[in-house]
Amino acid sequence: MTNNGKRKEDSHVANGGLKVSPWSKAFNRNAVWEEKDEFLDVIYWIRQIIAIILGVVWGIAPLKGFLGIAIFCAINAGVLYLYFSSFQQIDEEEYGGLWELTKEGFMTSFALFLVVWIILYTALHYD
Repeated sequence: MTNNGKRKEDSHVANGGLKVSPWSKAFNRNAVWEEKDEFLDVIYWIRQIIAIILGVVWGIAPLKGFLGIAIFCAINAGVLYLYFSSFQQIDEEEYGGLWELTKEGFMTSFALFLVVWIILYTALHYD
C-alpha cells in the first residue's frame, strides 16, 4: 500500500465521516473538540507562535527589563484567555479549570520568548 493510500484510510473515522484536522477546528468559531489533547495542543502551539512574534518585536524595539517580561505575560495570557473563552467558548471545567488552560505551555513559550528576545536585542542593539 502506498503512503498516500494510508493517509486516506487514516483520515476516515469509524462512522464513515472524515476526521477534521485540529488546526482547521482551531480557526472555526465554537468548534467541537472530541479529544481534550487536541485542544490543549492547539493552545500550546498558539503560545509558541505568540512567543516568537513578541520576541522578535521586543528585540527590534529596544525594550528592556521587567516591563518587557510583564507585557509579554499579560499579552500571552490575555490572548489565549480570549481565544478559549470568547472565540471557542469551551467549558473550562472540562479541561481542568481556568488555571490549567492558562498555564498550558506557558513556561516553554516564556523560555522561547526570552531566547528570541535576547538574541535579537543583542544582535541589533549591542555595541
